[in-house]
Parts: sequence; C-alpha cells; structure tokens
Amino acid sequence: MNYSKKTVKDVDVKGKKVLLRCDFNVPMAKDGSGVITDDKRIRAALPTIQYLLDQGAAVIACSHMGKPVATFESYKKKQLEKGKDEASITEEKWKKSLAELRMEPVAARLGELLGKPVILADDVVGPDAQAKAAALKPGEILLLQNTRFEKGETKNDPALAKAMADMAEVYVSDAFGAVHRAHASTAGVAAHLPAVSGFLIQKELDFIGGALANPKRPLVAILGGSKVSSKIGVINNLLEIADTIIIGGGMAYTFSAAQGGKVGNSLLEEDWKDYSLEMIQKAKDKGVKLLLPVDTVIADAFAPDANSQVVKAGEIPDGWEGLDIGPETVKLYCDAVADAGTVIWNGPMGVFEFEKFAAGTKAVAEALSKTSAITIIGGGDSAAAVQQLGYADKMTHISTGGGASLEFMEGKELPGVACLLDK
Repeated sequence: MNYSKKTVKDVDVKGKKVLLRCDFNVPMAKDGSGVITDDKRIRAALPTIQYLLDQGAAVIACSHMGKPVATFESYKKKQLEKGKDEASITEEKWKKSLAELRMEPVAARLGELLGKPVILADDVVGPDAQAKAAALKPGEILLLQNTRFEKGETKNDPALAKAMADMAEVYVSDAFGAVHRAHASTAGVAAHLPAVSGFLIQKELDFIGGALANPKRPLVAILGGSKVSSKIGVINNLLEIADTIIIGGGMAYTFSAAQGGKVGNSLLEEDWKDYSLEMIQKAKDKGVKLLLPVDTVIADAFAPDANSQVVKAGEIPDGWEGLDIGPETVKLYCDAVADAGTVIWNGPMGVFEFEKFAAGTKAVAEALSKTSAITIIGGGDSAAAVQQLGYADKMTHISTGGGASLEFMEGKELPGVACLLDK
C-alpha cells in the first residue's frame, strides 16, 4: 500500500465545502444521560477542523457512533437472536436505542472545544442536512447525524455515498479508527470528490507506515493480547521486516503448549499450535529473534485477589493459569528494547486490569519510556494500558485505531486510505 497520500495542505479549500470524516465514536455514560465519558477522539480531530476553518472552508463533519440498527425489523431480529422475549421488543425501545446514539452530545462538546457553535443536522443526507449544508458559509461547521443511521452506510451504498458527496466539493478523511472498513462515508464518497487525508491520518501513515516501510533499526515488535488467532497476520508480516519479535500475553501459552510445555488452565488455542511452531521456524529461517516468556506469574483463579506464584514457562500445574510474564521475562524483554531504533507495541503482557498482574505490562511501558527509540503504540488495549499507567506522554506515537492499526501492521490495504489521492 502506498503510504504517501495528499493531505489537506495539498488542496485549496478556501470558500469550498469540505466533507470531513471524523471518528467521534466516543464512550457515553451507561445511564442514558448523554454524558461523554472521554472526549479524546473529539480533541484528536481539532487540528484538522481548525485548519480547515482557518483556511476559509465550510466544514461538513460526519461520523458514526456505536452500532445503531437502522430499521425496527433488523432491531427485532437481533433482539430475538439474543434470546429476548418477542413481546418485550417494542418500537419504543428501538427508538430509544437510536436516541442514545444521536450526535447532540458530540456537537455540544465540539462547540465548547472550538469556541464556536456547531450546527447540527437532524439527518445524514435528508432534507435537513441538505438545506443546512447548502446554507453553510465559510468558517462555519455543520455536523451530520450518526452516519450509521443510514442502512446503506456499512454496505458502502453508492447512492448514499453520492448523496453525501453532492453536499461538498472536497473530501477529507481523518477517522483512522474507521479506515479499515469500506463504508459509504469512509471510502465510497472518494469516488465522487478529490479525497485527501487530515492531519490525524497523515500522522498515522507517517509513523506506522514509516516503521513498516523504512524503520530505524533495530526494529523490535512487542505483541501481546489474548489470542494467537487475532495476531496471525501481524506476526507473519512482521517476521518479514522486524529484527526482534517479543511475544507476551495470553497467546504466549499457545506457543508454550506447541513446544510441549504444560500450561494448566491458561488461555490456549489448541488449533493454533501448529501455526505457532511454523512461526518459530520461520523466525529461525529469517534470522529474526523470537523471544518467548521464560517464566510466568500464575494464579489459582482469574481474579484480582487470586493466590499467585512464579513458575518457569511450560511448567504450569493443573488448576493454575498464567496471568502475566514473570520477572526473568521482564528483564529479557526490557533488555531487548533498550537499544532498539524503533519499537511497535500491540497488546498487553498480562491481565493489566488487575493490579497484581500488571507488573509485566508496566515494566515494558516503563522501558519504552526510557529508550531513545521511536515508540509506536498500536491502539486498543496497549494504548489503554499506556494511558492508564501514566506513560502516554513518553511515547512517540499512540495510534487512534485499534482494529485499523492491526490491519495496517498486517500489511493489509486499508480501504479508507487506498481511496485517497497519491502524492
């Protein structure tokens, strides 16, 4: 995939209407109060929005929020699949589920952060959106309703993409968290308008794309998380370009079991043992160092206050499960990143949500904070861990898209990036 894409700075937006795809899929309070519990994604969009407004563009922003079900029939079907009683499934409940995913709280918070009013449309491409887009003046910003209220959004419906594009003259993609999906608002609209990236996507392409295409060496990849199956493509792709690959988290136990180790009640994907052995062999053939845990912190239950002890890797007794890497492994992994040129980290080393089993993840985060390497955190749980542990400001780049950064590292083409104009 070509990582060199035109940005907002490569097009003239003065006096033009710009359709800007943001990622405003923010977490909301569970009590239905409409309170945004974390506005990080809204703040991340500000540099691009402010630049466009300063350049005299009229900005038509759009985003999805959650997973609304566009029709009552679909809602009813999903509820029945969940085992809900048919009598309890009402149109009123469906409408309430949609109301909780409207963009009003986002418009209010965005207006506060910009220090200017944000006009809100009642629909995505309906009469209200079209009238407000037509009346929009340079320096003003309009936010469309949740793009997923349109059932054609996730199907990349050409008619919906055309209707969205017809409201604007330029398309700017700045929702990295959604670029791995070919939706009407992330890819379809680019068939009708000059399409460029915003600053957020440009940063992701510069850092992750740069690390994959031309890394400062040695390139060390740290891969954690629960399952080998979710990281297959990433491991496979990184074995082609990395100097060292470090394996932690739950997926390490599948590698251990594949080599004949005892893993007790630890997470194990029996079907992926052969694949794990293939990866070990591939690393040898490629001359890539593949580091696996040499010891592990085990517990007698999956609980924050479980009894724990440290054992050698592959020697976990029945009734016990591995929940973190052990102290010897911590030293091994921290030494491996000390002299790195670039480090990519995706996935925690253990159950970092439990304080007792967060030591491995914490130690790796601390080691990265002290290295002079370019440090790239690949979104999702690793980003959450770094934020939670207080090391976020010490990292070179924290990706804003978990799924997108994973697919990026797999070497997959991202539809929402591929559709942008090449430099």
